[in-house]
Amino acid sequence: MSTYVVGDIQGCHTALEELLATLNFDRTRDRLWITGDLVNRGEDSLAVLRWCQAHDDCVVAVLGNHDLHLLAVAEGFVPPHRKDTLEMILAAPDRDTLLHWLRMRPLLHRDGAWLMVHAGLSPSWSSDQAEQLAGELQTALRGPDWRNFLGRMYGNEPRRWSAELHGQDRLRCIANTLTRTRYLYQDGSLEFQHKLGLDSAPSELTPWFDFPGRASGDVRILFGHWSTLGLLIRKDVIALDTGCLWGGALTAFRLEDEQCFQVNCDARGTPGS
Repeated sequence: MSTYVVGDIQGCHTALEELLATLNFDRTRDRLWITGDLVNRGEDSLAVLRWCQAHDDCVVAVLGNHDLHLLAVAEGFVPPHRKDTLEMILAAPDRDTLLHWLRMRPLLHRDGAWLMVHAGLSPSWSSDQAEQLAGELQTALRGPDWRNFLGRMYGNEPRRWSAELHGQDRLRCIANTLTRTRYLYQDGSLEFQHKLGLDSAPSELTPWFDFPGRASGDVRILFGHWSTLGLLIRKDVIALDTGCLWGGALTAFRLEDEQCFQVNCDARGTPGS
């Protein structure tokens, strides 16, 4: 059995099919982890979502910011963005089944020394605390008041985690940390504007995974979200969003021997989307 971790698909169904063929993926023996952002901006988000839902027995997908955005759009809390490609899902006869399946996905997946999240963790969170806080948000999304969270999800505040946060502020901060993090200010607060790679970062910003004293060093963290960062394989973190959407590649990382597999993609968006 092999476990493959795949970076952001974002509706690029053709690339997903090609990658699965390259891997000779077999659902009876293999497992596929996905770092979130299953949908949006690519050519066929509906097909990607249907494939993942149909392979629920062998797929572990965490929620990304585009996945949460789809849920909010579907409930009418926000209008679609100009570049969104969610129409086929919203008009599909099985939309309710697919959206319910998506809403039941976790925000974080941990297996032994591996931890997968869409974007990143707060530097003050241990791996245990990150798992617990992701569980809080997961409970909110799966519970009877899930629409309350989606209706108040959007916003950049509070930017810095505190255990004293409560209610919607607490949930929003957890969601933004898990699904939108790239850079942090020196006090550990989230910065949302800078989306380019490490070479262009202002001096006052630090990538979340390089923040001094980060408390989650006991696990290897697999994440996506940061397409301009590209493929990054280190002893502590592995970044797997290699920009399939804008003409890069769709990447899979095999946990058992740490080999990478890639297929090239057609450009459909812009870097940092």
